[in-house]
Formats: sequence, C-alpha cells, structure tokens
Amino acid sequence: MLTHLPLSCHLEAPALERATLLAERGQTAGAIELLEAHVGEHPAALEERRLLIRLYGAQGNGSAALGHAERLAELLPADSPVPWLELGAARELAHHYEEALAAYDRATSVAPADPAGPKRGGMRAARWGELALAEPRLREAVRRDPSDGEAWHALGVVCVGLGALDAARQAYTTGITADPGALENRLGLATVALRLNDPAAALAQYDLLLAARPKFTDALLGRSWSLILMADYRAAAAALTQAEQLGANRESIARQREELRARGQPSTGAP
Repeated sequence: MLTHLPLSCHLEAPALERATLLAERGQTAGAIELLEAHVGEHPAALEERRLLIRLYGAQGNGSAALGHAERLAELLPADSPVPWLELGAARELAHHYEEALAAYDRATSVAPADPAGPKRGGMRAARWGELALAEPRLREAVRRDPSDGEAWHALGVVCVGLGALDAARQAYTTGITADPGALENRLGLATVALRLNDPAAALAQYDLLLAARPKFTDALLGRSWSLILMADYRAAAAALTQAEQLGANRESIARQREELRARGQPSTGAP
C-alpha cells in the first residue's frame, strides 16, 4: 500500500532556483556557496555557472568571474558570445566599465555573425555617456541584424547626442521601416524634426504615434508643442488639456501653458 512521503523526503528545489532566491534576498555569499557545490558535482551545469559569473561580479571578485567565464567558454561552442556577455554584465555590476566593454567586444569577436556583443556594448556605452564608443558598436549591431528596431533607435539617440542629425534621422527611418512596431523611432524622428525647426514634420510623427497609442502622454505633449510652434494655438491648448487629463508631466504642461500666455493665447481648451 502506498503511503505519503514525509516532507523531508520530498525532492529539494533545483540548485539554480534556490540560489536565485538567496541572491534576491541579498544572501550572495550563500548563493555562491550553493552554486559552487553544485558545479563541483556537475561541471557541465551551464545556467548555474552563468549565475555564478554575475554573483561574483556583484561581489567584486573579478578573478572568480573570469574563471567561470573561461570554463563556460570551454563548455559552449567556440563561437558562442554567452560567456563574454555574462562577464561583461559581471564587470558592470562591479562598476568596471572599461573591462565590461572589453568583454562585450570579445563577445563581438568570437561570434562574428551574432549581434548580441556589439549591441550590448553599444547600448551600455551609450548609457554610460560614451557616445563616441557607442556609435561604431551600434552600427555593427544593425549591420548584423538590420531588423532590430531597438538597436536602430539606440543608434539614432547616439547620433543626436553627437550632433549628427541627418545620421540620426536615417537611423530612425530605417528602424521604423525595419520594425514598424518599434514606435520609439517615430519619437526619435519627431525629436530630430524639432531640432531642425520643422514642427510640421514633428507633428506628423506625433500623430502617427498617437494613432497607435492614443494615451501616450509624451506624444501628446510633443504634439501640443509642435502646434504652438506652428501658431495653431487653439489645437495646442486642446492637446494640452487632453494630456493633463491623462496624467502627463505637470511641469511640462505648466511650461507650455506659460508659453501660450506669453504669446497672448488662452492656455486651456476643449480636447
């Protein structure tokens, strides 16, 4: 006759799950100890080793992170970027940004057809404010995967930051063509149009954005600003009122209403 097993006999949760829970609770040392024991018994445990790389990065133990990345590289195909992407993430966690970028560049070189390395390196460099370092890496990422609307948008943002507005417009246009769902590229095109003092072109992009996302308050604010610049004050005031009703940024609304008053126009209107 079958009987219920006591709880103590139930199988324990997998090591990866338990270690992840410990790490989420801030018990990094305990998670590392658990995972080290597991990979000692199961040297080919890939996911556990990936987590170890990041946990050692969080601890600032670069040599241990590197050791596990090198072991992971031995276990995976030679053209896998994964070990170096994980090492880059670990270096970031330790705030060693130059070493992180070097790891992402290594991922780029070992996997010459994979866009993950240049994309990760480019986007991280952009986030760190290193625009000149970000630009060539993002160009390589979109060369490898021209359908990546997110990467095209990141390239456009970098080009705007570098003052290369024509290049930014080209990146955003290509991004929206490659991936019509990547609507952030329309926002980028509107930004470029405003920088080039072309509010009508900006308005066209904001209208397309709002057709897809009617409650996108940033697009409503951009639309109202474009209308102010075009001296269509009644429509601008109506757009501002609608943005306010949807919870748009109060400071932005106040600035635009002040601009309307400075131009001798009513600052509110029926949406």
